Amino acid sequence: MALPIAAGVGLKPEHVDEILATRPELGFFEVHAENYMGEGGLPHHQLAAIAGRYPLSLHGVGLSIGGEGDLDRDHLKRLRRLVERYRPASFSEHLAWSTHASTFFNDLLPLPYTPETLERVARHVAETQAFLGARMLLENPSTYLVFEESTIDEIDFLAAVSERTGCGLLLDVNNVVVSSINHRLDPVAYIDRFPLDKVGEIHLAGYDEVVDEAGERLLIDAHASPVLPDVFDLYRHVLKRAGPLPTLVEWDNDVPEFPVLFAEAQRVAAALEDARRGLPEAALRRSAA
Repeated sequence: MALPIAAGVGLKPEHVDEILATRPELGFFEVHAENYMGEGGLPHHQLAAIAGRYPLSLHGVGLSIGGEGDLDRDHLKRLRRLVERYRPASFSEHLAWSTHASTFFNDLLPLPYTPETLERVARHVAETQAFLGARMLLENPSTYLVFEESTIDEIDFLAAVSERTGCGLLLDVNNVVVSSINHRLDPVAYIDRFPLDKVGEIHLAGYDEVVDEAGERLLIDAHASPVLPDVFDLYRHVLKRAGPLPTLVEWDNDVPEFPVLFAEAQRVAAALEDARRGLPEAALRRSAA
């Protein structure tokens, strides 16, 4: 099963009653897997009600795919119970690490791109897919530093993991802008080299901006505001190259009232419709398949 080619938003508990009452025209909802690893209660009651009406995308933030140690088997078991319970249309995780030994960090930490890291990430992705019995999507990170020991380009790294494991990719366009500005790179050139044929879902979000010690722009992947114009322009470039793809608006902090979030999804839906109109007939048939 795959996500519908439509606009989706992250599901927030404070919005559930309004969503169930109004049935907004949305393609899907996405939830963070770790928020639903308890056995029952109100979170599962709400999620079951939503899942009965909309496709779900399950987005993990705690698997630590890039961690040096073995994957946490208990965490994998909880993930599998969620997958079996809700049968999500998509499961995704981050190209990052967040654990070391018995320590759990609140951040998604970056990785050096080396042959050793590639081997480890590919092994963990393959193990996750085999354990869940489902193909996963791996998300490109937002980064604030570059490792001197990195010997593999990020796009080549992601493409290699996909080729070795058969996993798909989640293209976070906001992360592309954040990382590109922080490292003085060209975000359009990044997209033009990205293996868009592997992309199963797109993420959009807002960023915060500060000035670093050198007086240069520093972008923070904040998820606390509307999608900014440069991110949306780059998203349109992605659609021009790849055609319409399932697209999520992430707004996880300073969460607004639901109509504000829904308006963001409607902007995305309009861009997807523009992309459909720009496709030749053969590509439209592939997009609808």
